[in-house]
Amino acid sequence: MKIKFNDIANAISVASGVTLAGIIGVGSYVYLNKDAIIDDIKDAAIESVVGGMGAGGSLGGDLPIGAPDLASPTPQASAPVPPSSGGMALPVPSSAL
Repeated sequence: MKIKFNDIANAISVASGVTLAGIIGVGSYVYLNKDAIIDDIKDAAIESVVGGMGAGGSLGGDLPIGAPDLASPTPQASAPVPPSSGGMALPVPSSAL
């Protein structure tokens, strides 16, 4: 049995037609259902954000372990610590003018 050029061309043509029909079908489905698809994606995004808030729907609750200074009712401001004299620190000018 000899395979002719026409047989190869027909097979490529059929494969091309099936591919084009699939692309048109998927494109039509997405176009016709775009609102439902967008709503589903929005709902999933909102659920992923709101889902971590707990049953009450608020962000309240205890702070994670390791953050005790954030949990204190009156936070204390700390002054910046000057660099030690030994090292590679640059001198601070006494006046900007």
